[in-house]
Amino acid sequence: MNKKAKKRMIITVTLIVFHVLGFLSSIHAVMSTRTSQGAIAWAVSLNTFPYVAVPAYWILGRTKFQGYATARQTGDLEIQHVVRAASAESAELRSTGERTGAVRAGELLAEMPALRGNTVDLLIDGDATFASIFEGIEQAREYLLIQFFIVKDDNLGRQFKERLVAKAREGVRVFFLYDEVGSYKLPRKYLADLREAGVEAFNFHTRKGPRNRFQINLRNHRKIVVADGHTAWVGGHNVGDEYLGKDPKFGHWRDTHLKIEGPAALAVQLSFFEDWHWATDAVPDLNWVPQHIHENGVDVLIVPSGPADNLETAGLMFIHAINSAQERIWIASPYFVPDEAVMAALQLAGLRGVDVRILIPDQPDHLLVYLAAFSYFDEAGSTGVKIYRYTDGFLHQKTMLVDRSVAAVGTANFDNRSFRLNFEITAFVADEDFAAEVERMFLDDFALSREVQPGDYSDRPFWFKLAVRLSRLAAPVL
Repeated sequence: MNKKAKKRMIITVTLIVFHVLGFLSSIHAVMSTRTSQGAIAWAVSLNTFPYVAVPAYWILGRTKFQGYATARQTGDLEIQHVVRAASAESAELRSTGERTGAVRAGELLAEMPALRGNTVDLLIDGDATFASIFEGIEQAREYLLIQFFIVKDDNLGRQFKERLVAKAREGVRVFFLYDEVGSYKLPRKYLADLREAGVEAFNFHTRKGPRNRFQINLRNHRKIVVADGHTAWVGGHNVGDEYLGKDPKFGHWRDTHLKIEGPAALAVQLSFFEDWHWATDAVPDLNWVPQHIHENGVDVLIVPSGPADNLETAGLMFIHAINSAQERIWIASPYFVPDEAVMAALQLAGLRGVDVRILIPDQPDHLLVYLAAFSYFDEAGSTGVKIYRYTDGFLHQKTMLVDRSVAAVGTANFDNRSFRLNFEITAFVADEDFAAEVERMFLDDFALSREVQPGDYSDRPFWFKLAVRLSRLAAPVL
């Protein structure tokens, strides 16, 4: 056989292999993809363009973190014992509020009860957030749990590192977890300095295990700090100078965090504990006895969510909040790419007279997400849903206000990635005074925003509308 014949043979065999893999992968997609639209899209592309679609599917197509789920469900007895013990301790401080169907559904999604006896502080923007976190780090006496999606080796990142190093050298145990995709620029020297001081620093290890080698699409987007098991911080800020408004491209960075002191900190700690066990196979010795119980404190429900859950927790959380709203639901998110179920819930809420407002950035940081949002404007506006675009810098907060007594601060965006692909965490606070504080924050943000008008999409040129519709097709992986 001459060289040309061999070359043709190799090409033919390669093409056959790709088509066979495309067919087999399409069966996997049909059986495992969570939405019918996604299953159809993958099945068609895998059989039509397998040379591109096959590697793309095995990198981007997975929506279930099976390895983590297995570790959670059938992991070693020690972690199961800790989880059960923590749940039992916390259950004794279950909220004494009315056990309505809405409350029960929220607790079942969270797999933890709403806990009473907490104090909360709303932290608006980076200066307030990191001043509070740094003070909490300084006051820690036993251990610190640190988890961020993005950590940068810039001025804020180095201040953060110095504080962790100092606490470790004092004898405080420091556990540091970061996402390897979000923090891919973090230099080895940064991590080496932490480890040399005694900080236990690990990436989340998304690709851990032979079946997960190409699993880079499932990310840990949580931002968590826990001090000694009694104080926790969750919210939208990562560790980087732009979160203090120092990026010349974005300018003012509008973000929100929440400080929680009381029993609900243990629920945040439990989320970190499961992530740490997945990443390291280790079971750290932590405090699981509720401390700092405030007699007149507020009820807090912590809702971790992610691709290891049996249900689509984050998406159901938003749908549940929207359907439960009787007077108003205000949502702030940097990304507005809802799926059909969430969009239908928003439309129905608007039709039944609920004051529905969505606050998103006017300035984009991801072009496809920015374009995709336009495709929802007319659908939302026709049912009374109002959309506002924040104009004073870049809006990155993930907050929600439901009626007059419930507010939420967390890490979950209003998009498919947070609904199905990312590990997220959200804190719901049931308290009228706190809800009023969040209301004032929203009103200040609305005052710095412009309301989307019907012509913002319909009056655009054809090429722009085409770009919008094409971007919306990519919504399942945005």
